[in-house]
Amino acid sequence: MSIFRTFLLLLLFILLSANINLNQENATPIETSIPVSQNSKNNNAFELQFRTKKIVSLSIVMAILLFILFYFFYQNNKLKQKIKRKDTKQKILLDVINAGIDSQEVERKKIASFLHDNINSLLSSVGLHLNTFTAQNNIKSEEIQKAKSILAEAHDLLRDMSHDLVPTLLARFGLIYALEDLCEKNSNSSILFEFSSTISTEKRYIEKFEMKLYFIVTELFNNIIKHSGARKAKIMLSEKDNQFTIIIHDDGKGFKSEKRNQAEGFGLNRIRARIKKYKGSISINSKSNEGTSIKILVPLPH
Repeated sequence: MSIFRTFLLLLLFILLSANINLNQENATPIETSIPVSQNSKNNNAFELQFRTKKIVSLSIVMAILLFILFYFFYQNNKLKQKIKRKDTKQKILLDVINAGIDSQEVERKKIASFLHDNINSLLSSVGLHLNTFTAQNNIKSEEIQKAKSILAEAHDLLRDMSHDLVPTLLARFGLIYALEDLCEKNSNSSILFEFSSTISTEKRYIEKFEMKLYFIVTELFNNIIKHSGARKAKIMLSEKDNQFTIIIHDDGKGFKSEKRNQAEGFGLNRIRARIKKYKGSISINSKSNEGTSIKILVPLPH
């Protein structure tokens, strides 16, 4: 817009200057009784021809300026339309990703509930009846003991699967406590996850908010374990100015800026879509062999 203003001001200045000059040249001279000589007539003819050339030149300059102005206006509109189309495509893509994520989370919760409330209950009931039957009939059979062992193992596997789908600690004690436990579960002899928070572990948020942030952190932790080669990672949680802040830093190999697109394949597009839905932001700072820092800001739910 500043370019357009400049051209408009320049055009107005030229028109104003030309108008003043023409007015001055066309001013009627004071009549005198001195007769007009042939030389004076020639001068008037020359001045008229000069003024005509000047008007023609000015018209050409004006036409060029108008063409340039129109060209910039056309290119500006074209660029705006291109940006608008790009934003629309990006919005559609984010909506599709978020719709997929929401449906996955709903199905995750349904499956976890089904496994916990139905399948595990049935397995527990089978084990109970089997124990009662063997006790009442004083049966000691190796096959029955193996069956009991298999039932107990299946029960434990389904319980763990149910907890992975919707962590019990998250549902019972909240996000902060669950993330602290996540750090402990992912720490081993190869990598240490440190936990730091200025928020009380007793603080609770709405269920959807806690689930989304928990699985965002889970996905980032998985990326660190699989791709970073880090020996140490740290997560820091805080609240400030009605914003929930998550900072995750690792001392891994990092990646160069020109390989950012490759790193985006590590699930970051899904994470960006989740954060965008909550009108938050994510920034990634990474240098080769110096680790990676990720900062997430999400407005607190009301």
